[in-house]
Amino acid sequence: MMPLRILGLFLLMILLCDADSTCPAESNPLILDPPEIIVEYNKSVTVNCTSSDVNDYGMYWKFRNKNSEVEEDFDFIPTEIISDWNVKAQCKIIIMMQHNTSDYNECSKDLEITVYKNPDDVFLFPINHVRATVEGTQYDLQCDVINVAPVQNLTVRWYKDNEIIEIHSFTNTTKTPESESSLLAIVTKRGDNGARFRCEAQLDFGPHGPQCPAISSAELTVNVHYAPEFMNKTGTDDVYVREGDNVTLNCEAEGNPPPVFHWTGGEVNTREGTGNLFINRVDTDTTYDCAAINDLGNITKQIHVHVEKTIIAMTIPEASPPIVQMADCELTLTPAEIVVRFGDPVSVNCSTSATDIQVMGWEATLGGTHREENVTHVTWSVDKLEDWAVTPMCYVTVPYKQCTLVPNITLYKTPDIVSVSASKDGPMAEGTEHQLKCDIINVAPANVKVKWYRGNETVFTQTINESSVTPANVSSTWSVTPEKDHNGAHFRCEVELDLGPNGPEAIPTATSAPYIAVVHYKPLIQGCPKHYAGLENQFSIDDVFCQSDGNPPPTLHWYNQGTLINTSEPLKRTNSGEYTVEAVNSLGTSKASVDITIEYSPSFTCNDHYDVEENGAPDCKPEGIPAPNITWFKDGIKIVSPLHLTRHDSGKYLLTATNKHGRANHTLYINVLCAPVFKDSDYNMTVIIAMGENVTFACSAEGNPSPEIAWTYKPAVNVLEDTWGRQKNISITKATSTNIGVYSCTATNKVGSVRRFITTTMKDKTSKVASHLWIVILLLICGFILIIILMIYFTSKRNVRRYNFIPDRSNEGFNIPMSTKSAGYHD
Repeated sequence: MMPLRILGLFLLMILLCDADSTCPAESNPLILDPPEIIVEYNKSVTVNCTSSDVNDYGMYWKFRNKNSEVEEDFDFIPTEIISDWNVKAQCKIIIMMQHNTSDYNECSKDLEITVYKNPDDVFLFPINHVRATVEGTQYDLQCDVINVAPVQNLTVRWYKDNEIIEIHSFTNTTKTPESESSLLAIVTKRGDNGARFRCEAQLDFGPHGPQCPAISSAELTVNVHYAPEFMNKTGTDDVYVREGDNVTLNCEAEGNPPPVFHWTGGEVNTREGTGNLFINRVDTDTTYDCAAINDLGNITKQIHVHVEKTIIAMTIPEASPPIVQMADCELTLTPAEIVVRFGDPVSVNCSTSATDIQVMGWEATLGGTHREENVTHVTWSVDKLEDWAVTPMCYVTVPYKQCTLVPNITLYKTPDIVSVSASKDGPMAEGTEHQLKCDIINVAPANVKVKWYRGNETVFTQTINESSVTPANVSSTWSVTPEKDHNGAHFRCEVELDLGPNGPEAIPTATSAPYIAVVHYKPLIQGCPKHYAGLENQFSIDDVFCQSDGNPPPTLHWYNQGTLINTSEPLKRTNSGEYTVEAVNSLGTSKASVDITIEYSPSFTCNDHYDVEENGAPDCKPEGIPAPNITWFKDGIKIVSPLHLTRHDSGKYLLTATNKHGRANHTLYINVLCAPVFKDSDYNMTVIIAMGENVTFACSAEGNPSPEIAWTYKPAVNVLEDTWGRQKNISITKATSTNIGVYSCTATNKVGSVRRFITTTMKDKTSKVASHLWIVILLLICGFILIIILMIYFTSKRNVRRYNFIPDRSNEGFNIPMSTKSAGYHD
């Protein structure tokens, strides 16, 4: 009974197709779960269609305009691969209106389907293809999103230095993949110089739809040119310096391209690459002009140098002798300047050349001496110097004055800790700026030089000038834009204490432990061949060696004409073409193309019969890769290839095609077609006829296929045409002056045609009389000659002549020779 029931269901479907019954929306029992789907192209989808009506007679799906089989169960779940951009699906149910009746109704519910495809790639470029722009001008960028669907769900986000600056959406309702462009117009400022722009494309189906990946373009760095601007905004600077001291004037300015500085003033007129001007031993007030110049402008500022004269003042109190420091003293310190490591011993000798010494000694918080008399030198010494504020002073008292002198002591200490850390946790990203920090803990003095190293290469140097003489914590920051080669690189910083010329010969240094960089970078496909050949039904894409590099390690996908393929499936000859391999990781995608040729053994698809024109060859070529070597045989004899067939080469041939994968044979018959030819090489001629003479012209030719012969001439009543086999003749009876002219014979077949001309002229009476007179003269000269001339004369008087174009050797073809068949007169 089951087959009869199914048959009844199909008959019922046919009847319902023609029915006008409708299904009210409020009574539609169908429920779709989910009610709408968003599916990636070429991916499978499953939808559950259920009914709340127990009287249904069956359910089925209409998909791609095809009906599925009717199901009696309440649930029906089809699984389909969506490979149609305009796919439609409809769930239908057949309902009995009343139990045990023949009244039926059909309800349906449409499934809303959105088919999507992520972009193949995203490209960013300046519209005018320039990477440098001038401050204040408009700079236009274009972001091309390649092969995405549907466009109306596409969102393009524009980034400047990883901050979103604009978001673009689209209204194109096309369902099939399209390429779209988004434009960004910016008016550049000098602050935009070095800014990194990129665009990011992503399909957005809302919070409940699939979360598609964002495809980002490569970054584009903008180079903004602008006029110079002084770092110090004032138009003039005042610099104060002691007489005889050296001074460095600063005229720092920023510009792009970097400005050149022109200094004038005093005896200076120079052009420098930097904004610093060193002046040795200043002794007079001078004004200097500094001009900063680049291609976009120039600015000028003045620097006034004021010299302070050195004045030594002496106060003579009533109760004590004057105290004079340095200038008028006869004290000598050995050494006058000293650099001491914290905790090391130190000693300084103070001596004088004075002879009237009253008192001499050292004043210090430690290591000082008592007042001593009648000595010319005293020594200050400390076994372990650990006082950062120590300032020992040597003094000497002579009549009416006292002199003092303080040594220049630098107490130093190398840092307790030097370490490198990153400003952000986690790996670095190639091309994205990161900051590394070198922390220097408990160093004195804090004026240090920090050198940054990548491996053993110095990559950055920074000088830190802190005024503190007690231990301090300082740090150096280096901005690095990592490259993929930096993955695993060792970064470290080294600290040098800048202690001047009096410091220890071995400069005190301290080095951090290495910071090992982890750099994530986009994939790069390497070693992929541009061309590859494999044997049909044996070769698969897995046999192609393509190596990829990236961090995180990328995965490889192969595509042919935009479709993801199974790399282990053997390929056929129709699968030859360009294949694309994509290496994908979280940072991006790398692509490479491989032209794959599927090789196979020779085969023929030629006809068995060919009509070929003379000097040609049949269009019979074997298929096969590599291209097969072809050998021709006729009557079992190998012949030279390529063929240049002549009219005598018609016949049966054997072709043999061979390549490294096999061999194939094919037999065919060649019929050589040739254009008509006249056998007589003298195609054109002139014939002199006499008045009243009878003349016949014959015309024949050979060719394949046999040519048609046609005469062209001026019609006359005494001219007739007749045909003998493949020869066509013209006969002129009793020629008159109307028969003078050109007679043209044309031979034609489908290959070509040839033509020859016969020109007829009439013999005049004057020439005939002259010839008779010469004959008489010749008769008088020689009797023997007279007899011959008389024979020629009587022979030429015959009135009938006949010309024939038939060749003497008929077995040699149908060319057109001409010969006289009558004994008439002929010049």
